Amino acid sequence: MFHMPYRWELLFWLWLAFFLNQASRQVFNVVLPLVQSNLGLTDVQAGLVASIFIATVGLSVPVAGYLGDIFSRKWIVVSSVVVWSGATLLTGFSTGLLYLVVVRSIATAGGEAFYAPSANALISEYHLETRAQAMAIHQTALYAGIIASGWLAGYLGQQFGWRSAFWLFGAAGLVIGGTIGCRLQPEPPVPPRARSHPFSVLMTLVRRPTVLLLALGFACMVFVNVGYLTWAPTFLYQRFGLSLANAGFSSMFYHHLGAFFGVLAGGHLSDLLARGRPVFRLELQAAALLMGSPFIYMIGRDQRLPAVYMAMAGFGFFRGIYDANIYAALYEVIEPRFHASAAAVIIVFAFTAGAFAPVALGGAKELIGLGSGLAWLAPVYLIAGTSIFVAAQWFFQKDREGVSIYAGTCHHRTT
Repeated sequence: MFHMPYRWELLFWLWLAFFLNQASRQVFNVVLPLVQSNLGLTDVQAGLVASIFIATVGLSVPVAGYLGDIFSRKWIVVSSVVVWSGATLLTGFSTGLLYLVVVRSIATAGGEAFYAPSANALISEYHLETRAQAMAIHQTALYAGIIASGWLAGYLGQQFGWRSAFWLFGAAGLVIGGTIGCRLQPEPPVPPRARSHPFSVLMTLVRRPTVLLLALGFACMVFVNVGYLTWAPTFLYQRFGLSLANAGFSSMFYHHLGAFFGVLAGGHLSDLLARGRPVFRLELQAAALLMGSPFIYMIGRDQRLPAVYMAMAGFGFFRGIYDANIYAALYEVIEPRFHASAAAVIIVFAFTAGAFAPVALGGAKELIGLGSGLAWLAPVYLIAGTSIFVAAQWFFQKDREGVSIYAGTCHHRTT
């Protein structure tokens, strides 16, 4: 009888959780025109719901990261899945802006914030030689979840009303959360004497320039992606006259199909070449961001639908290469005991910046047009790539030296 090693079973269940995480998050963006029409929301109010969502994630993540380094990461992940899924289900009963802000922007986002730091730390703990590949596979759940919700939420919205999409994804998440609770092995909490004070953990991380520059690059990347994910379905719906279901599917499918191939290629290449040259993970990220920038510009400027689809795929491919190394690159300069906290630090940078993207593009839509607003996201990618290139060339080696000494004394689980 086939027996799956636990490190791969762990990845399987986390993949399913992350799939529903991203599917549930994208539902709102896909059915946004229907929500606006039904609840009477302006473009800025709709952007505000998404912006508060991202801001809530950003503010909650530092707490999530610290708790992920001192308590059982399994139960943090399970609790996160259950909370965000329950709140997603309740979003389907929304009656106005205030209810949306409380249930969607705060409750759903608060639940989601606790997933990534602990989940990525768990993957890192059980995958050493295959770290980037495992994280790349985990990242494909993001693309699959967004593509699935792009089509299914649009279809459900048109056929049965926008509320049905939230009910379906919320209920599915509750089932998966309960199953994960039964299958994952619990992580023992860290003994009180081994715990570091939150302020000392933060100081340890921010004193490393590589961490700060990786955080800056991640913040710029998330700003672009949040803006794209929030408004791309509406962009296709309005500029090219696609149906809601087609616009939701196409805006997500071409981009994330490219990202799917990019993330697998980036993970394999990173693990292969970083064995002898760890800084390669950062160099690969920087190159991917710089090469992805022109495709973002093309999305907003080109008037031909096939060309826009090709630009979405190109943008996605290079985004995937970057995504495969987000945490693999970070963990090269961070001790394993701080992995969840380190993930939280770069996430809070990213989501704080990303929180401004939906409302900024909502304003740009009214002032200069949504296409021009999307095109102006391209320079943000250039800033991201440049910051990571600087980290790789001037700070990585020094920041890694102390970690290499520490890591040699650590025991890692690989079974």
